[in-house]
Amino acid sequence: MIVRSISHFAHLVLSVIVVSGLAQAEVTPEHLEFRRQATQRMIFDRDQEIPLAGLHPAKVVELDLMHPPVGTTAGDPTVEIHAGKLQIRATQAARVDRWVGGFNPFASYDLSLDKIVGSGEVGILFRDSEQENRLSASLLVSSGTCSAIRWVVVKDGKEVVRKDFPLPEGVEPVLPMRLRVQMLAVGVNLFLETRGQSHLIGYPDFFDHFELRQKSTMQKFEFCLHTDLHAGASVVINEMTATLSPGCGQADIRAITRPNGEPLIDEGRLWFTMTVRGRGLPHPLQGVFSMNPSVFDVKFEGIIVFDMGDGMLRNDLASHLFYDDASKEWRGWTVGFSAYGNDAKGAQKAVLAVSSKRDPRKGFSIMRAKPVGLPPGMHEDPHGIYDAEAGKWRMLLAEHDGKFRASMWESAAWDHGYSRISDPVEMDSTGTSIAKVGSKRYAMFGSADRKVYVRSYPGLEPAGELNIHLPPWNEDHGTRIWPNVIPLPDGYPAPYIALMMDRVNFPGMPKQNWTYGALYLYHGHPSQPQELLERDD
Repeated sequence: MIVRSISHFAHLVLSVIVVSGLAQAEVTPEHLEFRRQATQRMIFDRDQEIPLAGLHPAKVVELDLMHPPVGTTAGDPTVEIHAGKLQIRATQAARVDRWVGGFNPFASYDLSLDKIVGSGEVGILFRDSEQENRLSASLLVSSGTCSAIRWVVVKDGKEVVRKDFPLPEGVEPVLPMRLRVQMLAVGVNLFLETRGQSHLIGYPDFFDHFELRQKSTMQKFEFCLHTDLHAGASVVINEMTATLSPGCGQADIRAITRPNGEPLIDEGRLWFTMTVRGRGLPHPLQGVFSMNPSVFDVKFEGIIVFDMGDGMLRNDLASHLFYDDASKEWRGWTVGFSAYGNDAKGAQKAVLAVSSKRDPRKGFSIMRAKPVGLPPGMHEDPHGIYDAEAGKWRMLLAEHDGKFRASMWESAAWDHGYSRISDPVEMDSTGTSIAKVGSKRYAMFGSADRKVYVRSYPGLEPAGELNIHLPPWNEDHGTRIWPNVIPLPDGYPAPYIALMMDRVNFPGMPKQNWTYGALYLYHGHPSQPQELLERDD
């Protein structure tokens, strides 16, 4: 019995040693189990907004100075602040527009309506302060009830677009309500928020008439309140705001890193880029977010746009950023999806090298951009590291050849000169990333066949699949997610986390659109290894 007890004790000790070794040094991706911890989707979360401008009546002293009338006023309406709200009354038919703030084609604009009596329209106006150019979105009201959102485009004094978007069935125009214009660089999404829920009403584009990404154009536009009331009508407005917003869906999660791929944990927070979704490919924006890796307090930090030196600011995305200590620059790569907004003029999507001396993680940031020299339109989802052992920059990306497939590239420089060193894999690939598990690097990517694949680095030989408890997909929704596996130092609840997203599009958006998704936090722990020794019974 003593011999058997000693033998059993030895087995237990050896098992503990094996588990400890796996957790510390010998763990591989197939030894990890990622268990879902939390999920959330930001849908114009007000506590996440970054303010740009606003009209807050309770804090206005001298209305005509702070928010003066612009354009032509007709009908002599009464405009005053009462009980902390802006009230506009028309004894006869009257129109008045008032300046609220500056204009940013990557911002979201809200009008909070408290009450309306009679008929007419009230809304948000973007106007050129020098020429007769404007765009407007207004609530159409008849006998105190909102029935539609009207979208109007005026170019050189001529109305070129007028379209009314009726409220969908089931959307009750209950006051108070918010009209929201999500500006998407080349178009807008029009929302009505009632009872705290956002409803998509319309989704017009305007790039056939204006290129608002042109710096010289956007600088002339301004954000205004627009009212056009019938006789006897009145409106009461709570506030108007212009903000940077996390939008109605988030995707394409990528940790900001050091050049060697080590995740950047600064101010006690993990920093990562994520796409702020809008609609189709010309519409999303590059967002920056942060999170304390020990919890799930995701915070929207800012928007990045890109300048290629041609007078435009571009809404490119799917970026990987890193901080380079040697040059004191923020650098990285992005994908020129903004080309789809002016591809009629010959613009082409390409992988771009981006850089900035200023820290681009907070607020509204502009990074310089230039093509890295890969064939345009054929590559997405770049993720790069500097491999000190090889003395080379290595980039994993999704290469299009009938479908997007992962391939590995290499260069002596971070921003040009890349050549392929590993042929594309055979399966569909998305969210291509290089992750370190244990002491080794691996290539990982999502796929259309309901798996997250793991491949060797840099040769892309098969190395298993991620084991995910409650993955961010089901039978009804897509599986091409970004794995985003991140190792953490000691002291956190798990040695690895993974931030993933689903591909559930926002309700009511026309196909094709890419408005997903919700975020999912996973903790990665070594799974229980098989017994290496059989018990002596």
